Amino acid sequence: MAIVVDIDVMLARRGMSVGEFAAAVGITPANVAVLKNGRAKAVRFTTLDAICRVLGCEVGDVLRHVPDDTAAS
Repeated sequence: MAIVVDIDVMLARRGMSVGEFAAAVGITPANVAVLKNGRAKAVRFTTLDAICRVLGCEVGDVLRHVPDDTAAS
């Protein structure tokens, strides 16, 4: 996948658990896992907005593009 989701990095920086994060964003912990593991096919802008609001970050802090041959799993 060419888009990497760095939610786990941001959660570690904030000292926030997946459960706390999911509740604050308004999604399930299972959906957080889907995002963290790169299995999401799409993210709603409203969800992305909530993620950035809760983490106090920019979209580029959560999502980044890498070429397919070097994509992190």
